[in-house]
Amino acid sequence: MEPMRKALVTGSAGFVGSNLALRLRETARWEVLEYDLHSGPGLLDEYLCQADVVFHLAGVNRPVDPSEFTTGNADLTRTVCEKLAARAEPPLLILSSSTQAELDNAYGASKRQAELEVEKYGATAGASAVVFRLPNVFGKWARPNYNSAIATFCHNTARGLPIAIHNPDAELRLIYIDDAVTAMIEEAEACSTPGCRPAAGLAVHETTVGQAAETIAGFAASRRTLTLPDFREPLVRKLYATYLSYLPTDQFAYDLDQKSDHRGDLAEFMRGLVYGQVFVSRTKPGKVRGNHYHHTKCEKFFVLAGEAVIRFRHVLGDDVLSYPVRGEQFRVVDIPPGYTHSIENAGQTDVVVLFWATEPFDPVNPDTIFVEVERG
Repeated sequence: MEPMRKALVTGSAGFVGSNLALRLRETARWEVLEYDLHSGPGLLDEYLCQADVVFHLAGVNRPVDPSEFTTGNADLTRTVCEKLAARAEPPLLILSSSTQAELDNAYGASKRQAELEVEKYGATAGASAVVFRLPNVFGKWARPNYNSAIATFCHNTARGLPIAIHNPDAELRLIYIDDAVTAMIEEAEACSTPGCRPAAGLAVHETTVGQAAETIAGFAASRRTLTLPDFREPLVRKLYATYLSYLPTDQFAYDLDQKSDHRGDLAEFMRGLVYGQVFVSRTKPGKVRGNHYHHTKCEKFFVLAGEAVIRFRHVLGDDVLSYPVRGEQFRVVDIPPGYTHSIENAGQTDVVVLFWATEPFDPVNPDTIFVEVERG
């Protein structure tokens, strides 16, 4: 087994740093050295002497005094580079920069100067260095109402608070925190060559402020509409994960609209244009559901608890087919079109069934024709 390597993460208590440090600790390959503003004096020098890889994430983006841009970004990076260059074998240095480095503002200028210090380190120390010029990073643990529009949208929307959008058509270039962290770790574990180079192949998503806000609003509404978006779109999946991470801790659970009658209870769970509709029922002993058929809609029945008999009859025939099922079996029964079908609780306790349909129920075009399976 290979010995663990030491990774220093500066800015380890920040948004990117906390995610990166956690991911590194999840493997058996890295010992993580964490440094942040509140670390003890002298700890940075100690860690810079030990680290096999340095992830330099520490920096300033919203100072009280604009001069702190220089001290917290450019000057700190220069200090890190000088300490590393003095080692007999200077280690790999990975810098978290920003696309703001391309712009003419105080923050961008300080990030560009930090990049130049890293480029100098790679050129003069014979070391490897990689610069991550990141766009807007979003994901769990970013501070809302600070410097992430996505974090603010998620936080406020999850609490029913208003959000301010000045230009809904403004373009947003986003990178998901897990994608950024994965790319950094891959760079740390790759065979590096001397010199400094920009990180390549980052998974950047492009959208607009208005589209992002609308998508996030849809996540909140889904508890009421039960309609989820198309998760085949990577950005949608990542925004959804981010939104859920901002839910208040007393609002993780929500109730479904439960329909009850003499047979038991039924509730729709979720629906979507891509994956159809999912609902669940609890049926009392001896009671029957169904006795209908579909022309195009298809279903799957999955008994989770109890005993039941699912019966079929071709609508143009007389033979009745019976499929006994029990919760212990984990057995799924397909419901083909053109067969009237029913499910009867054949046990002594409630039967719980999970249903899936290829399309959400449409009351205008229900494709549900009621016909008894067993002729009277």
